[in-house]
Amino acid sequence: MSLTAGIVGLPNVGKSTLFNAITQAGAEAANYPFATIDPNVGIVEVPDNRLNKLTELVKPKKTVPTAFEFTDIAGIVKGASKGEGLGNQFLSHIRQVDAICQVVRCFVDENITHVSGKIDPIDDIEIINLELILADLETVNKRFQRVEKLARQKDKEAVAEFDVLVKLKEGLEEEKPARALDFTEEQWKVVKGLHLLTSKPTLYVANVSEEEIANPDTNENVQKVRERAAKENAEVIVVCAKIEEEIAELDQEEKEMFLEDLGISESGLDKLIKASYNLLGLATYFTAGEQEVRAWTFHKGIKAPQAAGIIHTDFERGFIRAETVSYEDLVNAGTMGKARENGKVRLEGKEYIVKDGDVIHFRFNV
Repeated sequence: MSLTAGIVGLPNVGKSTLFNAITQAGAEAANYPFATIDPNVGIVEVPDNRLNKLTELVKPKKTVPTAFEFTDIAGIVKGASKGEGLGNQFLSHIRQVDAICQVVRCFVDENITHVSGKIDPIDDIEIINLELILADLETVNKRFQRVEKLARQKDKEAVAEFDVLVKLKEGLEEEKPARALDFTEEQWKVVKGLHLLTSKPTLYVANVSEEEIANPDTNENVQKVRERAAKENAEVIVVCAKIEEEIAELDQEEKEMFLEDLGISESGLDKLIKASYNLLGLATYFTAGEQEVRAWTFHKGIKAPQAAGIIHTDFERGFIRAETVSYEDLVNAGTMGKARENGKVRLEGKEYIVKDGDVIHFRFNV
């Protein structure tokens, strides 16, 4: 399942440092704008303790986690929607991602210049959001002129689309992102077809200093970002990109000791990966056998045959049933055999909606 979250932000807010930590890909992180010109793409494992527990129970020959894709997009500057900096190129890269993780600088460091000359995360957020809004407004205006003519001719589809475009145009002109506007399910299909930048789900990443990571809410800038995000119903993940880059190179035991010394229980990156995964409406089901215990990514709300098709199209085509047990019931039972004895293993058909944490064995015949 190829879904990706784009890491965006102004230059020198810690984007590429964060990306290095996520993927250990070594993207260039230099102290000047446009250090990252082409988007860097990296795959990262989704941390999931359930997979470790299933491995302990089943003792397979191998364990395969599910993965998630991040794209590091070069820093946007004021005027990007008009081509300032490398604006058009950057905006086209953002258009290719499914969700946006907007990194904002909440730390003070005189050795790292800020493109605006001051540390103001709300101003940073507004600069980026406005550039995305202006780019979307241009897209909507172009489409508006074409559809308006057809709508006047009473073309049914054009009339429906025109209503959406009018609402979008008014909202964007009031500097409201498309995702904040109220549309029906049918209207959202039209919005999605426009591939607007501001329709993408978004979360904010507050980048703090090493000294502040244990108690980030003492940082006034973090508080400001939380307040701003709350107005959009958006999530805020607090990280120290510099620390995350350092611990990314450690093994699990060293990493846990490092985090304990810092006074935090979970790394900011693990939180970010999980939040990005959730932002896209993704969940995980498992397959568990002697050969392999594996996590599989799926869109929340899909039915059993479609979930089977993620493994192989033959599984979906020849789907018979899904032998299913919840992760909790399997762990409580201790073995699949015990779970069956306890009546916790169910035989689900084609209409079954797969749930996060399901452990499934698909029956199929091709």
